Amino acid sequence: MSRMALKEQILEVIGGPHVAAVATLDGKQPAVRFMVLSGFPDMTLIGATMKATKKVGQLKKNTDSALAIWLGKEFSDPYVEIKAQGKVHEDIATKKKYWNPMFEKHFKSADNPDFVVLVFTATEITYHAKNMASVDIWKR
Repeated sequence: MSRMALKEQILEVIGGPHVAAVATLDGKQPAVRFMVLSGFPDMTLIGATMKATKKVGQLKKNTDSALAIWLGKEFSDPYVEIKAQGKVHEDIATKKKYWNPMFEKHFKSADNPDFVVLVFTATEITYHAKNMASVDIWKR
């Protein structure tokens, strides 16, 4: 598959808001949780969380992270595994840039000092096609 076609296939899975399994490192042990992340064409995924969560502390110590997103309509649907660098953003400009009205219920406003934005920049994405017919790898 061409790089452009592969990117389009990946964006069908990650584009917009999706529930993702997000793994960070808790010391040497992986810690996995589900988060809503929004995928963008530059192969970044954005999420929102509270500053005091374990994942924020873990990402500040080690930016290595892994994500998995499944298109999720049929068991045979495509999914991706993502190796990424996760960064915590506490600055108001980034918080306002990625503010989404769905955040209001949990964070009230972008000005909330407990609200932070997580930006996961994909370094490698493994794309598993429908019915696991093929596997392709995109690298930054």
